Amino acid sequence: MYQKVSTDLNFVNREKDVEKFWRENDIFRKSTENRKEGKTYTLYDGPPTANGKPHIGHVLTRVIKDMIPRYRTMKGHMVPRKAGWDTHGLPVELEVEKLLGLDGKEQIEEYGLDPFICKCKESVWKYKGMWEDFSATVGFWADMDDPYVTYHDDYIESEWWALKEIWKKDLLYKGFKIVPYCPRCGTPLSSHEVAQGYRAVKERSAIVRFRVKAEDAYFLAWTTTPWTLPSNLALCVNPDEVYVKVKAADGYTYYMAQALIDKVLGKLGDEETGKAAYEVLETYTGKDLEYKEYEPLFACAGEGAARQNKKAHYVTCDSYVTMTDGTGIVHIAPAFGEDDAQVGRKYGLPFVQFVDGKGNMTQETSYAGMFVKDADPEILKDLDREGKLFDAPKFEHDYPFCWRCDTPLIYYARESWFIKMTAVKDDLIRNNNTINWIPESIGKGRFGDWLENIQDWGISRNRYWGTPLNVWECECGHMHSIGSRQELEEMSGNPAAKTVELHRPYIDEITIKCPKCGKEMHRVPEVIDCWFDSGAMPFAQHHYPFENKELFEQQFPAQFISEAVDQTRGWFYSLLAESTLLFNKAPYENVIVMGHVQDENGQKMSKSKGNAVDPFDALKQYGADAIRWYFYINSAPWLPKRFHGKAVMEGQRKFMGTLWNTYAFFVLYANIDGFDATKYTLEYDKLPAMDKWLLSRLNTVVQDVDYDLENYRIPEAARALQDFVDEMSNWYVRRGRERFWAKGMEQDKINAYMTLYTALVTVSKAAAPMIPFMTEQIYLNLVKSVDKEAPESIHLCDFPVADLQMIDKKLEEDMKSVLDTVVLGRAARNTANIKNRQPIGKMYVKAEAELSDFYRDIIADELNVKEIVYSQDVRDFTTYTFKPQLKTLGRRFGKQLNALKEVLTGLDGNSAMDEINEKGTLTVILDGKEEMLEKDDLLIDMAQVEGFVSESYGGITVVLDTNLSEELVEEGFVYEVISKIQTMRKEAGFEVMDHIVVSVQGNEKIGSVVKKNTESIQTKVLADDIVYDKSLKNAKEWNINGEIVTIGVEKQ
Repeated sequence: MYQKVSTDLNFVNREKDVEKFWRENDIFRKSTENRKEGKTYTLYDGPPTANGKPHIGHVLTRVIKDMIPRYRTMKGHMVPRKAGWDTHGLPVELEVEKLLGLDGKEQIEEYGLDPFICKCKESVWKYKGMWEDFSATVGFWADMDDPYVTYHDDYIESEWWALKEIWKKDLLYKGFKIVPYCPRCGTPLSSHEVAQGYRAVKERSAIVRFRVKAEDAYFLAWTTTPWTLPSNLALCVNPDEVYVKVKAADGYTYYMAQALIDKVLGKLGDEETGKAAYEVLETYTGKDLEYKEYEPLFACAGEGAARQNKKAHYVTCDSYVTMTDGTGIVHIAPAFGEDDAQVGRKYGLPFVQFVDGKGNMTQETSYAGMFVKDADPEILKDLDREGKLFDAPKFEHDYPFCWRCDTPLIYYARESWFIKMTAVKDDLIRNNNTINWIPESIGKGRFGDWLENIQDWGISRNRYWGTPLNVWECECGHMHSIGSRQELEEMSGNPAAKTVELHRPYIDEITIKCPKCGKEMHRVPEVIDCWFDSGAMPFAQHHYPFENKELFEQQFPAQFISEAVDQTRGWFYSLLAESTLLFNKAPYENVIVMGHVQDENGQKMSKSKGNAVDPFDALKQYGADAIRWYFYINSAPWLPKRFHGKAVMEGQRKFMGTLWNTYAFFVLYANIDGFDATKYTLEYDKLPAMDKWLLSRLNTVVQDVDYDLENYRIPEAARALQDFVDEMSNWYVRRGRERFWAKGMEQDKINAYMTLYTALVTVSKAAAPMIPFMTEQIYLNLVKSVDKEAPESIHLCDFPVADLQMIDKKLEEDMKSVLDTVVLGRAARNTANIKNRQPIGKMYVKAEAELSDFYRDIIADELNVKEIVYSQDVRDFTTYTFKPQLKTLGRRFGKQLNALKEVLTGLDGNSAMDEINEKGTLTVILDGKEEMLEKDDLLIDMAQVEGFVSESYGGITVVLDTNLSEELVEEGFVYEVISKIQTMRKEAGFEVMDHIVVSVQGNEKIGSVVKKNTESIQTKVLADDIVYDKSLKNAKEWNINGEIVTIGVEKQ
């Protein structure tokens, strides 16, 4: 029969058994093979890097990306789940640099590119085994035997095809542009990479005096980057704003914006002496100042301009200058800012760049070899010494840091390769609008806003370990993009092109003949942004278009992707960008955006704070199902999750523990009775109402969960399952326990077994995508152990289909009314401090509809009440009291408030409440005048009549008669004695069917009660005898309603 089930709720070891069962029986492969004729439902799995360890956030992404495909597979879809590895990029290089003791690009090149690339290739697999073990432990199913790997040549060749297509559309170009640049890594960053590294910093800015030529006056200009001042070539004003020339109290004459003059110069005045901060001499528009010249701030800039025979150091105009901060005059260094560069191009300014590729000041300056941020204070000191520094105020702002190495970025003029995303902006927005974003606010808001302000994609990196940019260049200026190995072989005439590894330095040895001048063309030195690698996975994983064309088309676009919110400008974007450029359609149809996992206080987890949770420790402690369940039910996927053990254990107890214990209950009694579910059928017409109710709820829940998962409503599906399991255990099983204890195998017992069996198996299938381990155990024991023809695993089963004929909404509504009434009755008992084992004579119920005797009997039995009386008028037992709501009536009545309190106190509570319920208002007479009060103006409390306790909620009021007769008190003692004996049976470790002897000693009152009710007590506790004159082996002293008695139990 069924294997015995332990009620121990430590599931970790059991999960390892299930993991072994899946592995040994190849269940994952079979789950995809069995559905190969089904409609394709594709998941794209965002590739992790195997040279970094998994963190707790990866558990969240894994369990979401596992659950939806499991559900779709059970729905009959063929769900390809190809795993992938993101293997290129600077993080790998930095890891290898650290390993080899290298620092920077010069040392890498001294070490040698060939051995360095080989080390990179080894490094990316550092934690591969850990990731695979992690995925298996979490229950994440993916094809890890045949993953796509972004450094494989076939993958790179597909990317070359894509870049060639973009090249052919004139969207891949080389430009001299200001780019966000990491001097430590020696490479520019794309705009979506920059977005990942901002943080607040406090720095000194500079308000600088620029001496006007041939005039004893100064332009006051503000900058937040003093290190750019040696490269200053111009000043810029807003042509439409008002500027003034003023004589300031510090003795200088200044030009600056009128709107900011008080903010900047106001502190120079002295209120005590009446000394003015400044005197306005002349007023101009910004346009009036255009081309007005000033002396170079640093000689090196003047010398640099002179060498280029270009005019510099004069005032320019542009509308980007605002009156928000500073002086209204901006210093222009075209090598270090996009706005500056545009002004430089507009006015034909020269180009000087006194910062090298390492972020150090160059020999032309007095700060040679200093990192730009270190040069800031030295520059400020020199300007101050020379009288050129007006002020150096501290300010706080968000500054970008390299997301890889944490170095401050600089905006730096470089030759880089770009994809012209601005040209396809409208297509990006249109394609984005076809995607079902969950939540919509991120797709339309955060991501949509990003697309509205899209910039060209800086695609190139001046590094080594990456996909080589597939452009060959000739000294004559001609460039050509290679789109395949075949094209490379044809143009180079070199057979090695067929087999050469598509990485530096190997690919750089292949040259091609220039079709323009006949000379040798060499590949440009850059590699590409590794985000292009990950965005290429829809086609590159299949080596499209060189092979697998049908497979790609079958699996594109994906039906589902999911990653954390920080991928908005990462993988979500690179996928959409490349798909739009190549196919002009969205690459995914549905995306669930996930929030970050925080600690229990809502703080970001980090090793430095000591609050990071090791995922392996968490999985070992709580098990995968418990953590999965926590992430599903805790909150909407896109909200931050506060991860802590108490929350995980609470979820495990409420749902998993309840389901497991209900399953254990079934197995216990089914084994006692030798009940084999395959030998019986569920005969619906023979079922009592309670069974029909459970089956109705079961099919309603199947319908709801199916709808929720179909529409990616994950917490809603989890709550529906949890509510049903609670009702099945704490209502159906608890109320029907005695049906399983009955002797023989009568029809009612068969009904109970088959109803509970059907519910357990069906709800396990519905929950299988979410808690795959536990449901597998339940299925293997309940189904596979007795039905050899059943599918081998629950994950090879179909998702349950709701039987609409079994759904009885009226029955569910009536039972809900019963449950609501019982909840109120229990609350009333708690208020009266009367235990549920103490019988009560009568309870009155006021509700919209009266329930039949069948339901009344359930309520009476559940609440241990002798009689349930429905009444629309319970005013004999309850009344209402009213007080004024001070927020709304305090100001209105003022001094009359106390008089109003007295009027309200004197009202007939029930009549007043009737008036409010009928009219929505209450009219009172105050000082001879009618006053109308809204319901919200009043604090309304239900008051109790002595001897009665009432509770009310949701249109139902219950009133308990708390007056207890002697007979009721005696019956309460009987129930207490039975409860204590049952507790002692459990503590002594007796089996359910063991017969016992009971002893009662030390209290005549309790002894008398037991003697009067011997038969009923013996029946309930399986006692063959009750003795009063001897002690038994297992004896314990109890306090029963104030009476001290010693009770003993022994097995017969």
